[in-house]
Amino acid sequence: MSVALGLKRPLVVRTVPVSDPGDLIARLPGVAPHAWVRHGDGLVGWGEAASVRVPAGLSGPARFAWARAWLASIFRTAEIDDPVGLPGSGPVAFGSFTFDPASAAGSTLVVPRTVLARRDGRSWLTTIGEDALDLMTPVRTPGRIRYSDGALTAMEWEHAVATAVKEIGGGRLDKVVLARDLIATADRGIDPRALLARLARRYPECYTFSVGGLVGATPELLVRHTGRAIESLVLAGTAPTGSDPGDLFGSEKNQYEHVCAVASVRDALDPLCATLDVPDRPELLVLPNVQHLATRVTGRLSDGASVLDVVAALHPTAAVGGTPTATALEVIRELEDMDRGGYAGPVGWIDARGDGEWGIALRCAAVEGDRARLFAGCGIMGESDPVQELAEAQAKFRVMRYALEG
Repeated sequence: MSVALGLKRPLVVRTVPVSDPGDLIARLPGVAPHAWVRHGDGLVGWGEAASVRVPAGLSGPARFAWARAWLASIFRTAEIDDPVGLPGSGPVAFGSFTFDPASAAGSTLVVPRTVLARRDGRSWLTTIGEDALDLMTPVRTPGRIRYSDGALTAMEWEHAVATAVKEIGGGRLDKVVLARDLIATADRGIDPRALLARLARRYPECYTFSVGGLVGATPELLVRHTGRAIESLVLAGTAPTGSDPGDLFGSEKNQYEHVCAVASVRDALDPLCATLDVPDRPELLVLPNVQHLATRVTGRLSDGASVLDVVAALHPTAAVGGTPTATALEVIRELEDMDRGGYAGPVGWIDARGDGEWGIALRCAAVEGDRARLFAGCGIMGESDPVQELAEAQAKFRVMRYALEG
C-alpha cells in the first residue's frame, strides 16, 4: 500500500517534549508553512513527509472517507515513538477540503516532516525521518498591494444577491450564502508567515491557519475532537462591531439565519452522538471588525468516529451553504460565477488517533506568488438588502486586507 502511495518505506516518527518555544509562527521557515494557532497554542509544521490530493468529484462524505483511508494506510504502517500522547502529538496531517466536491482546485492532505506544538502549557516537537536543517529566513513584506475585481464586480454581485432574494421569495429555498472574491497583487512575492503573524496578533480569538497556500483566520470552529468528546461553534447572524448588540439579537432575519445554522449542525451530529447539548439561545462573539450570534454545541460520540467522520457529517453547514443544502448549492453555482476552491470548506488537522480540530475556511485568501485571492460571503435571506450585504462582505474583506497591508 505504501508503495502505491509513493512512499518507499514506512514513516519513522519521533515526538519529544521540548521547552516552551515561544511564538510558534515565528519559528516557521519560509517554505510552504502549515499552521493552526489560537491564543498562541496550536501546531505549526513544515516540510513534507507525505501528501496527497483527494480525487475531485467524489460525492458527499465519500471524499472524507477516501482521505481517512489514505491517512490510515500512512499512519498504520508508521513507526511511532510518542511519549507525549496528547491530541496533536505523533504524526499529524494538515488538510484543506474544497467547499464543492466538484471543485477543480482540489482538496489536500499534508503530513509535515516537522511539527512544533503547544497545548495546555506543554510543548513538543515531532520529526519524521532523518534530521534536516531548516534554514530560517527573514520574513518578507509584500510591498504595495493593488486590488482588482474577482469573478463579479460589486454591482454584479449586488444583482446576484437580488436574484437570490427573488428565489427565496418564490419558495425555492430558505437561505443561501453567496460569496465574492477580490484579487490582490503585490509588488513582491507574498510570504504567508507575514500574514499569519499579523492575523494571530490582531485576531487571537480566531483560528489562524495555513494549509496548501490557503491562509486566514477563521472564527468558526467546525469541530474539535478529543477522544469521544466533540465541540462545534456555530456562527450565523452578523453586524458591525460597535453597533448595538440588541439590534442583532432583535433582528428577525439574523435570528432565523442563526436558527437554520444551528439546526443543520444539530441534525448532522445527532446520529453520531450518545449525548448532545445545544443551548437554547445564542451568545455574542465580538471580533475587531464584526460581531456574530454564536452557539457552542458539545457532545459525546457514540462510537470511535474520527474527526474526519464528523467533518463529513457537518459539511456544508447552513452557515456557509444554505437551506435546504442541495438547492442552496445549485443556487451558489448559478449565481457566484466562480470556483470557491477551499473557501468555506473544512480546514484543520488530524492525528493518528483520529483527534483534531477543523474550522470553516473563512476570512481567508488563496496565496500564490505575488497574488492573493480574497473571499467573503454573506447569508442571504428573504429580507436581505443587496447594498447592506455588499457592505457586510466589504467588512469581512478587511481581515485579509489588514494581513496583507499591515
